[in-house]
Amino acid sequence: MNSEVTPHRAVGFEPTAPARRALLRAGLTGAAALGTGVALGTTPAAASPGTPPPRAGRSRPTTPAEVLRELTAGNLRWRTYRERHPDESPTVRESLTSGQHPFAVVLGCVDSRVPPELVFDQGLGDLLTVRTAGEVLDEAVLGSVAYGVLELGIPLVMVLGHQSCGAVRAAVEAEISGERLPAHMQYLADQIGPAIDHTKEGDARIDATIDANVRAVRSRLAAEPDLAAKVAAGRLAVVGARYELTSQLVHRIA
Repeated sequence: MNSEVTPHRAVGFEPTAPARRALLRAGLTGAAALGTGVALGTTPAAASPGTPPPRAGRSRPTTPAEVLRELTAGNLRWRTYRERHPDESPTVRESLTSGQHPFAVVLGCVDSRVPPELVFDQGLGDLLTVRTAGEVLDEAVLGSVAYGVLELGIPLVMVLGHQSCGAVRAAVEAEISGERLPAHMQYLADQIGPAIDHTKEGDARIDATIDANVRAVRSRLAAEPDLAAKVAAGRLAVVGARYELTSQLVHRIA
């Protein structure tokens, strides 16, 4: 079911009020999660994000350009089999109980072959990952991305598509056959459908649609009013990228 392609070259959500923001932050960092510290009779961790955890001599990226350099370097380690598996030490694990400071949001596909933490050689607390088949957006996804940007101050959002995407193939083939997909999978096809590239045929159409879908999702995210304001101020970048299964390379999609 996978298509083979030639690898490419490298290349409205309003902020909450202070009290609600603290509660939201605590809940999503795990500091106030029921069934953890409270249930075991231990003292719950503080609700504030706390101090960024140590990164084994690496500084934590704070600008879009720095984040892109970090992700590029991590992907190079991954595809040359020189992974460092950073930020997994006992010290980092302990520090993360009091908060999180991820430096990138990666909206990727659910495909088991493309886990962002591995393909970018990052560790615990480094990436805020959101994964849906074909990078399809819905309110939950939009809210999750907005949380990372507005609440955690993340400076870069990456929409990460990949070679041989099964969700894109299913959408293209369903359009050609006219048959509806079972259960909730039709929703995915409906969302991907507008990005289908009708200038191509066969596997080339699927491959081109993978890129077009990334561009469409990236554009929609960048147009979200609160995200757009941060982009205009230079505090956020929303980028599209693609992972090649054949070379393990992540490259930007304009």
